[in-house]
Amino acid sequence: MNRPTPTLHRDDPNAEPLVGNVKATRADWLNHARNILITDGEKQVKILTLANRLGVSRSSFYWYFKSREDLLDALLSDWADTNPGAMVRQASLPARSIHAAICNFFHCVVNPALFDTALDFAVRDWARRAPHVRARLDQADHSVISALRDMFARHGYADPEAITRARVLFYMQLGYHSAEVSEPMVDRIAQLGPYLQAFSGTDPDAQVVADFTAYALAAEKGELP
Repeated sequence: MNRPTPTLHRDDPNAEPLVGNVKATRADWLNHARNILITDGEKQVKILTLANRLGVSRSSFYWYFKSREDLLDALLSDWADTNPGAMVRQASLPARSIHAAICNFFHCVVNPALFDTALDFAVRDWARRAPHVRARLDQADHSVISALRDMFARHGYADPEAITRARVLFYMQLGYHSAEVSEPMVDRIAQLGPYLQAFSGTDPDAQVVADFTAYALAAEKGELP
């Protein structure tokens, strides 16, 4: 899997200058470890490999992490905040209608700054081999579904309908990513109205469709603020 190499703090002209003999930050170690996790799997996340990529001594790793297991746990926490965490935050935003609320959630689908699909694949693959990762994954998935259930409840849906619609919305999105569907954004957006109708059971407001269309196209062009 081809993935851009993260920019090191010391090579970023917009970053604060490093102090003293520091050549790599904790974020540098995490960013490169995340890249290896995504491209090669968790077994290849090794201290020496990372040190070589960062151009630093192996011993400097221990300034930031107690052990390799500590680094892997930090990667899981990073994933939990950037992926399921973003979904929970988006589902919890105030919205004038259920259609606008679903579109808030859909921001994660079209904005890679909110949801890293490749990272999600990597963690789910890791969970197949590691029970403790599976437990973290199940907990995170439950938190997203609960947030979506609450989202539907705020807009007048009672259980069991609210929880069922939450599960359909969440698992559909996971399946969409897993199937690696490739289609132009304009084609995907053309289906937004029917999707909103299917997920909510009611016809969406045209303005909601227009607002999300503008957001998605801006995200595709890298024009979001």
